[in-house]
Amino acid sequence: MSFRAGKLPLLISIPHAGTRLTPAVEAGLSDAARPLSDTDWHIPRLYDFAHEMGASIVIGNYSRLVVDLNRPEDDQPLYSTATTGLFPETLFDGRPCFMPGKTPSPQERQSYLQQIWRPYHQQLQSELDRLKNQFGYALLLDAHSIASVIPRLFEGQLPDLNFGTNSGASCAPSLSEQLIECCQYNSSFSHVLNGRFKGGTSLGHMAHLKIISTQYSWSYRSSTICLKPCLIPTCLNGQRIYSNYSNS
Repeated sequence: MSFRAGKLPLLISIPHAGTRLTPAVEAGLSDAARPLSDTDWHIPRLYDFAHEMGASIVIGNYSRLVVDLNRPEDDQPLYSTATTGLFPETLFDGRPCFMPGKTPSPQERQSYLQQIWRPYHQQLQSELDRLKNQFGYALLLDAHSIASVIPRLFEGQLPDLNFGTNSGASCAPSLSEQLIECCQYNSSFSHVLNGRFKGGTSLGHMAHLKIISTQYSWSYRSSTICLKPCLIPTCLNGQRIYSNYSNS
């Protein structure tokens, strides 16, 4: 992973931008999987401005086809509809990730969990603890991108901006309301809150923190236009926003 510490109480997690492969995964990939089409393309570039403004950023380097950093360690499914797991066997469109008989062994996958998944989440927790100790609260923004049309996963076309707060469980309503107001101010981009994507394992297991998941569909143009005016001010207003929200 790569990590850059910031000076504001905001951590941006980018778990799916990695393209690095282990030898076993690379040797076993199907022809359909070799382009790594399910990668969250462009997200580190999209958020590059945020570190300069003071945010901490952690980015996964390994492909989600090795191990998915945004799935729980026990591999419980995120959604009742079609999805992919901790160790994906199929692509988003349902085609197999690996050639027959070429799936990495259980021992190899256990090593991916120990050497890739756990260090990433330990880094997340360590930085969030540091920010909470310094500022009294911490904001985690889980950043993703996805193709706007994937019939196996959802009907129709996604909005440009897809925000998830675990149906309101992971942050105070006043924070999500502020983000939606920002999107409404910039009407160039369609948006939704807690639509098809409500957030991954970070939202499910760190809900005592203030967490929002963002999913940018590939139909977006430069969503930085929308992000810059609201991301950092939202962070700076966090103390006021959370004055009545539990920090347990």
